Amino acid sequence: MIIGNNRRTWVRRAALGLSACLVALATASTAAAQDPAPDPDKVTLNFFKNTEIGGLVDGYYDYFSTKSDGQYRNFDTSHNAFTLNMAELWVAKTPASDSPVGYKIRLNYGPAASNLIAFAEPGGPLVNVEEAYGSFLAGKAQFDFGKFVTNAGAEVIEAKDNWNYSRSLLFALAIPYYHAGVRMTYAANDKVSFMAGLVNGWNNVAENNTGKTVMASVTFKPNGSSSIIGNYIGGPETAGTNDNFRNLLDVVASYTVDPKLSVMGNFDVGKDGDSKWWGAAGYLKYQATDMFAVVPRVEYYDDQNGFSTGIVQKLKEATVTLEIKPASSFMWRIEYRGDFSNESVFTSDTGAPKSNQQSISFGFLYSFSSKS
Repeated sequence: MIIGNNRRTWVRRAALGLSACLVALATASTAAAQDPAPDPDKVTLNFFKNTEIGGLVDGYYDYFSTKSDGQYRNFDTSHNAFTLNMAELWVAKTPASDSPVGYKIRLNYGPAASNLIAFAEPGGPLVNVEEAYGSFLAGKAQFDFGKFVTNAGAEVIEAKDNWNYSRSLLFALAIPYYHAGVRMTYAANDKVSFMAGLVNGWNNVAENNTGKTVMASVTFKPNGSSSIIGNYIGGPETAGTNDNFRNLLDVVASYTVDPKLSVMGNFDVGKDGDSKWWGAAGYLKYQATDMFAVVPRVEYYDDQNGFSTGIVQKLKEATVTLEIKPASSFMWRIEYRGDFSNESVFTSDTGAPKSNQQSISFGFLYSFSSKS
């Protein structure tokens, strides 16, 4: 009798347990069915959470003493004309440890892109693509593949990121604009980083010979106020042959004296076959207030065999820039610049060549970024 009662008790308990499980499963299924579908807007926002979207508009007015278009100048070359120099849009995602895949696409439109940056590949499919590359982060090493701007030089294509409005002689004559290939950057610690790359060459997405150009860079930041960057680029650059090697050594050093005063120097030396060139530039930036800054720049460039300019000459330039920045997104630069040569190389409206070229420039820069 006791055994019978125990059996019935066990059966009742099992039935109750099974009923509870069925109820729980039904409740869970109902809750799952009632859960809302993922919000597509939130999915899109998560995708762009670490992505920068930005743009730039760069326009200028230049007046040259020669009353003709400026020579040995990059981008601001038109005389006595209001000129839209470039308009840019970019989207970029920097790879991180929790999201190791990144990318950058920067589109550049205007005379700067079509007439100067892509001068070596006119009419090419990527004329208006200043940069387009994918990135992958593996530990402390980041790998980039595609088209990217050069690591060399103290200045860049975008004037808003330079101290002066006009680009230096070294930027215009001594270094490349961009490369196509693969590069690796490695941050050893917060003071030392390295870069190594293998690319087609100087300013060519399409390869023009069977050789490749190597790039290497070392950045040393001993403290928060100073840095030294050394760059090397070397490889065959002559179309159709690998015989002539082009080598470039580029060094940039900067030091922030105090919140109002900064100095910077740039040195370049290059060789292509029998042709040699070298130059040096010095900068000083005095940030008088948050709105106003004064930036003088001086340069010397020796085109020993006429490789860069087409004539054997020694060039000098002196620039003084007044920067007015009423808002973080808008900048106005007023600039005087004098270019001087030991040869009469500057053309004028009279047809008589001159040994110097003076100019006054007004640069207007507007930019925006989703991260600013």
